Amino acid sequence: MARNELVDASPQSLSRRLEVATAAGWSTAGVSPAKLRRLVRQGTLLPLRRGVYARADVAAAATRDPQREHALRTAAALAVTRSGAVASHQSAAVIHGMDLFGRPPTDVVSLTRPPGNRASHSGWSDIEVHTAEVAAEHVAQLHGVPVTSAARTVVDLARALPFRNGVVVADSAIHARKTTKPELQAVLAHCAGWPGIKSARRVVEFSDALSESVLESITRVALHEQGLPPPALQVKVGGDGFIGRVDFLWAEYATILEADGALKYANTQRAIDQLKRDELLRDAGFQVVHCTWNRILHEPEAVVAAIRAAFRRSARA
Repeated sequence: MARNELVDASPQSLSRRLEVATAAGWSTAGVSPAKLRRLVRQGTLLPLRRGVYARADVAAAATRDPQREHALRTAAALAVTRSGAVASHQSAAVIHGMDLFGRPPTDVVSLTRPPGNRASHSGWSDIEVHTAEVAAEHVAQLHGVPVTSAARTVVDLARALPFRNGVVVADSAIHARKTTKPELQAVLAHCAGWPGIKSARRVVEFSDALSESVLESITRVALHEQGLPPPALQVKVGGDGFIGRVDFLWAEYATILEADGALKYANTQRAIDQLKRDELLRDAGFQVVHCTWNRILHEPEAVVAAIRAAFRRSARA
């Protein structure tokens, strides 16, 4: 192979403006069909989907990062749809790094296109297309793709998903400081009258930046739906004799609820430390209740019954 052909096959020889493009896009950048085939054979370009190719160095870097990996898949979907669309809904949440309850299949891309766009989107089972206005202030650029802003993503999902799922993504976004309640309120105002906006308002009002995990978010929803008064979150207890920070506290009932994820008891010492802390909390006059993923998902009534029983014990004490 000639020296200039080797140079032509290097990533540096490709347009740095392009990371992902259709064959036509690469041709516009100076990569002829014959050269494109050669670069694919040599592994310099990788096919992402039929007719769409990515620089191999970009694809390799994306495999180490779920957000960038999904952004790359989204870029390929945007390349074939050619509709002025942006990544949205679950795809936007993944690219932003937000938590989701029941993570969607990573091989499905969600896009939103503007009304009136006549581009056909039939024949792509792995591309979900929504139609809605996307204001300029509701668009961000992340990992090389246009994506709905964090606030718009939360509101879109809160409009479309069940309340619990919406709360998970809203809590995650504001806890990670990807957005704020005022920003969410501004998007709600912009989208007033849209389908599902009443549900989205409810989600935003209920969301809490102190909720630190998916488990804590779904626990808050379950407690709310079972009629319990709202607890305080992430409270330091013990006064001068600090004992620890608890997940949920009803101070008026001196009752604590701890949401136990898998890591809490990942090793024996962690479990022993938790037992010691529970003992200290009870000696300080608190009732302590624990719940797990399985119980809060499948037996929320039993968890709430245990909390109400703790309220009664505290009242008697």
